[in-house]
Amino acid sequence: MTHQSADDEIMGKIYDGRLVRRLLVFVSPYWRRLTLAIILLLVASLAELAPPLLLQQAIDGPIIQGELGGIWRIFAIYMGVLLAIFGLRYAHTYIINSVGQQVMQDIRLVIFRHIQRMSLSFFDRNPVGRLLTRITNDVDALNEFLTQGFIMILADTVTLIGIIAIMLVLNWRLALISIATLPILALIVLVYQRMMRTTYRLVRQRLARINAYLNEQIGGVLVSQLFNREQRSQAHFADLNGDYLQANMRALLIFAVFIPSVNLMAALGTAAVLYGSGQGILAGWASLGMLAAFVQYTERAFQPIRNLAERYTVLQSAMAASERIFGVLDTAEEIRDPEHPVGLPQPVRGEIGFRDVVFGYDPAEPVLKGINLHIPAGQAVAIVGATGAGKSSLVALLARFYDVQQGGIYLDGVDIRHLGQHELRRHVAAVPQDPVCFSGTIASNIRLHNNAISDQQMRWAAELVNAAVFIEQLPDDYAHEVRERGSNLSVGQRQLLAFARALAFNPEVLLILDEATSSVDTATEALIQDALVRMLRGRTSIVIAHRLSTIRHVDRIVVLHQGQIVEDGSHAELLAKRGFYYRLYHLQFAEEQ
Repeated sequence: MTHQSADDEIMGKIYDGRLVRRLLVFVSPYWRRLTLAIILLLVASLAELAPPLLLQQAIDGPIIQGELGGIWRIFAIYMGVLLAIFGLRYAHTYIINSVGQQVMQDIRLVIFRHIQRMSLSFFDRNPVGRLLTRITNDVDALNEFLTQGFIMILADTVTLIGIIAIMLVLNWRLALISIATLPILALIVLVYQRMMRTTYRLVRQRLARINAYLNEQIGGVLVSQLFNREQRSQAHFADLNGDYLQANMRALLIFAVFIPSVNLMAALGTAAVLYGSGQGILAGWASLGMLAAFVQYTERAFQPIRNLAERYTVLQSAMAASERIFGVLDTAEEIRDPEHPVGLPQPVRGEIGFRDVVFGYDPAEPVLKGINLHIPAGQAVAIVGATGAGKSSLVALLARFYDVQQGGIYLDGVDIRHLGQHELRRHVAAVPQDPVCFSGTIASNIRLHNNAISDQQMRWAAELVNAAVFIEQLPDDYAHEVRERGSNLSVGQRQLLAFARALAFNPEVLLILDEATSSVDTATEALIQDALVRMLRGRTSIVIAHRLSTIRHVDRIVVLHQGQIVEDGSHAELLAKRGFYYRLYHLQFAEEQ
């Protein structure tokens, strides 16, 4: 089972005061409207106690006495009460659900804002699917908690207490007969809740397995089709689907037993009231109207208990969702801005220094070991080495996606940990190995909705990196719509678009994680290589290169091996040394031949 599915198995308590107090922080801005909704609901619940009492008065009064005028008066009051209940329920439902929607909006914004501040190590540990679940499904569960949870239970409790109180005032003997079955019903509810807790966990566990498998199979459908594994995948999914069906059938079976049991207790209570009222009428301590009122009150007394049982899983799910949401919000930011950030010397030149840098994703296993590297302003440097040598880690540290464990990284003589992240990334831009495109227009993908970048600057950047060649051939050129993840653009076009984006922000330091020309046609590769030459000119640049034939135009080449710098020099100098770079170059040249 995946970590995702295991995470989704976490079950909440029916009530967790600590979590509820934290949720109140989000609810408190709307306390006036929430208070009004509670008052409306309580008044509606109390108003719903009036109709059986009015029925009793009508039967024992005007109906028995044959006074038609009295019946019309009670009928008018009865209709007025029903209309009042309708208005109160409508107002409550609208207010509580509008508050719920606004609270959900606030929680989603807080989660999204927090996630955006997290470092890359957070995303290494948390799959995207889980984070999406927090913002969507878990927040929806909190909405149910707010709109259908404790407020409704409070109203049901008030209703039950009110019914018992009215029955005791009307006739204590009939009241005791009516509520005689309530202890048995309470026991049935207790057993139901315990059984449903186990079953609900099983349902969520098996649903999580289905979701994880679907995500895996849909994402890897190409592999399944290439190796003719469709039938095997379908068979495995059928097994998972069958397990989920069985878990749901078990839940349905328990629910199917519970509801008739409640109805049976209600029927027994009603039968007892009929028998007791009959005896009371014959003995003179009860009336026919009282009988009608008690029958209705008895039926209504069972509804709050039935509601409590049905809302058990809602409350439990909400508490579990709260725990998972606050688990994300409580995750501390590993990369923090200093309390008193400093500024860079102006103008920013782009001089870079690595001093005794030690770094590892697991501190016990360093990837970079004592890196010392000085890059003068305006110099273009290529970092090469075998897979796992630490090339990408070097660039990730400079952009401060991670922090070093030892040593320091300096920009124009200032330790980047003393800079605000926003300030650092104003001057350092990166072109990732997998170019990222967003749904929107070509223009919005280049300027990323930064209005400070003019149309002229955007077009200049696109022309400089040869992106304008394909953009101006598209329908609507810069207004052309890009689909999600740039699915309607080729790999080369996405790469050129990423280059244009980096240049449009005009950084002093440019980081290119890979030239990404291995899967493009020759013409596009030529455009990308020309774009690289233009981009690197006049600015400090670091290029992570896998294809050594593409980096001859850089000023300097640094060779990494097992987390250490082993060679440093120009292409010709390193070839003359006949060392690591020489072997890498000739090995790759032989492979290309």
